[in-house]
Order: sequence, then structure tokens, then C-alpha cells
Amino acid sequence: MNDLPKALGHRLRSIREAKLLSQEALASISGLHRTYIGACERGERNLTIKSLKKITDSLGITLEDFFVGFR
Repeated sequence: MNDLPKALGHRLRSIREAKLLSQEALASISGLHRTYIGACERGERNLTIKSLKKITDSLGITLEDFFVGFR
């Protein structure tokens, strides 16, 4: 189960980079702190559903889109 935060973080980073956004830009759009975004991407923090929803909304995707193909 310890790999779950890292897997979620990897998924988050890949989507963010595909959208050509920096961590700082995503943080600004989502209202979350840049260090929180970075820590989530590295798997150092557990994403809450509430935070993940803010992030996916900011990325212009749904929660369902985020988890499509997720393993």
C-alpha cells in the first residue's frame, strides 16, 4: 500500500506535464501550495479527495479521467 501515494503522484505529474503546467502554475490555479503539489507528486503526502478534486478541476479533467488507466 506504500506505493499508492507514489503511483498517484506519478499520475498527477504526468498529467500536469502533459498540460504544460509548472507545479507553481498548478498550485496557483488550484489554490494549493506549490510545496504541497510537489510533495504529492513525490508520494510524500497523501492526497485527500478534496485536494485531488481541486487539482483535477484545475487540470480541466474529471476524477474519473484521473483514474482511467491508473494501476
